[in-house]
Amino acid sequence: MSIMPSSTLKRTPRPRFTRRRALVYLAALGSVLVAGVVALLALDVYLHWRTQYSAGFNVWGYRGDTVGRKKPNETRIIVLGGSTAFGYGLPSNESWPYFLEQELGTRRASLPAGGAVRVVNLGVPTDSAGTFVSTLDDYAYLQADVAMLYEGYNDLGLDVNPPPNRLIPEVSHYMAWRHLSPVFRWTGYFPIFPLVLSEKASQLLHGREWALTNKEVVFRPNLAARTTAAAMESAAEIGATLERRLGRLTDTEVRTNQFDERGCGRWSRYCGAIEEAVRAALARHQRVVVITQPYFSDLHVEQQATLAAMLAARFGGDPRVAYVNLGRLLDLHDPAVAYDGVHLVAAANARVAEALVPAVLQIMGARVPRP
Repeated sequence: MSIMPSSTLKRTPRPRFTRRRALVYLAALGSVLVAGVVALLALDVYLHWRTQYSAGFNVWGYRGDTVGRKKPNETRIIVLGGSTAFGYGLPSNESWPYFLEQELGTRRASLPAGGAVRVVNLGVPTDSAGTFVSTLDDYAYLQADVAMLYEGYNDLGLDVNPPPNRLIPEVSHYMAWRHLSPVFRWTGYFPIFPLVLSEKASQLLHGREWALTNKEVVFRPNLAARTTAAAMESAAEIGATLERRLGRLTDTEVRTNQFDERGCGRWSRYCGAIEEAVRAALARHQRVVVITQPYFSDLHVEQQATLAAMLAARFGGDPRVAYVNLGRLLDLHDPAVAYDGVHLVAAANARVAEALVPAVLQIMGARVPRP
């Protein structure tokens, strides 16, 4: 048996990697990537649709329906705040911004423009006053006529919220949570798919309960709808933990005021953030309503008294700025009002909305009916 010399073996020629072939490869790869991005975007939009009315956000990062282009004679109101503005633990149509839109809708004849009223809920469960200017910038395209600022709890001294193992990654109250997403920062679109991939998000989206972990307060979003003894016991435990950390609210009026012309004492950061947000809104030709939430503790009363003094000193003669104190409107210790000592049930949110109507109508220049 003879073996042919290697020099006489016929070699199969390799295909030439021409420029045309390279372009074909790149086009095929690009098509696969585009198809993947489109599929992922379609899935993300679907997940938004599934969750935006229950516990999530719409594609632009706020609660409820997207509002679209502003219509002629439409009055548009934006609400900024944390979880109590968001309506944490409740569907979007049980938050107080939703109820406010319904209340104002029944008074269209009293409005100067006489058109529709839209209230856009920009609340996020971690936001503090320190994030308001960023939020005003992010949503300047909504062309709001009125900005409502509703936050003080997240400025009482707990700088980081929420604790570990929560839906939203641990982030300072003074960082805008939406800005954790580069997609939102670049485009304004808020992707929800990364949240759904995490166990933290599935707890919110599927209604699983959260508990008390390492002495940190971990709220239960479905607690308001539950009536079992175990749920009530958990609510009481959460309320007691909050009181230990931030103090309690006494029955007597707490009269403390650390405001002076140089600052607001221990609340200088908070007052400064509110003042900056008010001025930013006014610069956009928006009227502003600053709201004190229902009192949570004596510390909260002190904080809000300082805020009221600052607003009176800085904006007391400005008809474009209104202040509403809802501190004594509701008793947060009543589980029929606040299911966990902080977050309101639907009926209590409706009362908040009703109490805000006169101030909103007045600042819009509307005819305010006498009681």
